[in-house]
Amino acid sequence: MIQPITAGRNLLKVTYLLTAVLPLLAPSLLAAQSDDGQRPLIAYVGTYTSPLKNVRPTQVDLPPGNGRGIHLFQVDRDTGAMTPAGLYEMGTSPSALAFNAARTRLYSANETERTGATEAGSVSAFSINPADGKLSLVNSVSSGGKGPAHLSVHPSGRFVLVANYFGGSVAVLPIRDDGSLGNATDFKQDSGTVGPTTATNAPPGSFAFSGHDQAHAHMIESDPTGRFVLHVDLGLDKIYVWKFDADRGLLTPNDPPAVSLPPGDGPRHFHFHPNGRWLYSLQEEGSTIVLFDWDSTTGKLSSRQTISSLPPGYAGSNFCSGILVSDDGRFVYVGNRLHDSIGIFSVGADGKLAFVGDEWTRGNYPRSFNFDPTGKFLYSCNQRADNIAVFRVDHEAGGLSFTGNYTPVGNPSIIVFLDLAMEK
Repeated sequence: MIQPITAGRNLLKVTYLLTAVLPLLAPSLLAAQSDDGQRPLIAYVGTYTSPLKNVRPTQVDLPPGNGRGIHLFQVDRDTGAMTPAGLYEMGTSPSALAFNAARTRLYSANETERTGATEAGSVSAFSINPADGKLSLVNSVSSGGKGPAHLSVHPSGRFVLVANYFGGSVAVLPIRDDGSLGNATDFKQDSGTVGPTTATNAPPGSFAFSGHDQAHAHMIESDPTGRFVLHVDLGLDKIYVWKFDADRGLLTPNDPPAVSLPPGDGPRHFHFHPNGRWLYSLQEEGSTIVLFDWDSTTGKLSSRQTISSLPPGYAGSNFCSGILVSDDGRFVYVGNRLHDSIGIFSVGADGKLAFVGDEWTRGNYPRSFNFDPTGKFLYSCNQRADNIAVFRVDHEAGGLSFTGNYTPVGNPSIIVFLDLAMEK
């Protein structure tokens, strides 16, 4: 009789343990599955996570970065709300993120000025768990310069392009077969005359000054064809154009090698229209958007329109941040810091922009923003407010409406999305 009783008690113990422990394990066990049984949509948020040394003048009042590395969230496809789903802790400010072509690797530009004994930032490669999106470090290599503020993956999928903000330089990093990064195949140092501390096109009463003290490479990306690579230097007020050798990972100056923006305006970011023929450049200190015609055969840029990123009549200081063209090519969205808004512009048949309106970001200093994969929601990374605010997008009128969803994240810099339901 003892054995059956003991077995029964053991069964009761097992039942109790399962009842007590399974609810605790469920979030991790079921993390790879949404409530509707669909594999999740994951958001990765890069943050400032270390003290900012030799910070830009606009950031002198900022405390050390409040983020903890790369934060992961599961996104509700219906509401846009985000739920914490993991964290890869880093102390190197992974402020820019980009996927490889197969979306099996995530690369981060770590915006520090020193890696070990070397005065340079770094770029890290992470493998992505296809079940739950969790990250594992593959390797890290030098970015070649201080404070890498932006990176992108070349359309060939074979190279990472990185822009180093402090001192103004760019590098090409090869992607190996396993997705890891190799040492730079090319490195270019910007040089030239630094622009004035007052922007040519600044709003009345503006004291916006952020980068006209030295060369500052702020963004680098290929054109849609992959034959050319463009990068902006905010301090030199130029957009550089390079011919790109996709076999060897080498940059060769185009003819002409660069196009100049008005002195002091400070080109920061750009985005190509889906038709591949128009490029929109956003100037940080001038608070302007410039429309360029892009010749993909010769790599030539020709400016055709300049329009303020701010509503008519605005006066005072403002610093522009990011710029995105909607997937359907009908609208352009820009980030305004200090005005703390997303400016909305319609795209005409000739590519010219017209101001539609703006939406308050529900937090100060929107460093960047991004659409979810469907384009249904826009996420604003409000750097100084330590939050990300979610807006629903009106595809017909271009407008944004706040969903009421905030997500707390310390010093968010960038947000990118991976839909695991679409990945094999």
